[in-house]
This record gives sequence, structure tokens and C-alpha cells, in this order.
Amino acid sequence: MSADAVREHALSLPGAWPDEPWEGDLVAKVGPGERGKIFAFLGGTSVGVKAGSTREEADEWLARYPDDAAVMAYIGRNGWNTLTVGGAIPLDELLEAVDDSYEAIVAKLPTKHRPQT
Repeated sequence: MSADAVREHALSLPGAWPDEPWEGDLVAKVGPGERGKIFAFLGGTSVGVKAGSTREEADEWLARYPDDAAVMAYIGRNGWNTLTVGGAIPLDELLEAVDDSYEAIVAKLPTKHRPQT
């Protein structure tokens, strides 16, 4: 499994679009233009996702995959984790994590900015 597969999956979700808010850092956003919100950080060997509504909920990933899940720098306290692509985490769980992150972010968008599914 490659990071390309995870990236393609994230960008195939309704209303998803790629952005590079920091040079060399690709993210997947949902929502219109400058109001778009990041739902996945698409690194070369990892993906950053909103892994829980609380830090405690997101810590379940750390307990299950201690070598392949980590708290994201700066935003980890808000439930964001970095998950290694190609490690112990199965592809279906990585894709589900991307889907869950997407759904969590879409739910916080104003109704008029949510993609039509």
C-alpha cells in the first residue's frame, strides 16, 4: 500500500480538494476556497487525521498501534494523530480514519458549505 492510495482516497471524497498551505505540505480540504478546512495531512509516509473528538478518544490509536500512530505536533491536543502508511495499520483502517476525519470536519462546516452527497 502506498501513500498515493491514501491520497487518492482522501481527494475522491465529495467536495475534497488538494491544497499546499505550507510549501511542500499537501493537505486535503473540504469546503469553499479560503473557508475550506483541512481534514487530512497527506505526507509521504504518513497521514494526519482528526482521530477523535477528544485527546482521550484519539489515544486509542496510540494504544493499538504504538509504533505507527503518534500525536500530531501543535494540534494533537485537539484529537489529531499522525498514522504511518505502510506499517502495521491495515489499509482499510487507514481509509476509515480518513473517512472519519472527513466526516468530523464536514459536520462542523456551516450547512451551506457542506458538500452534497
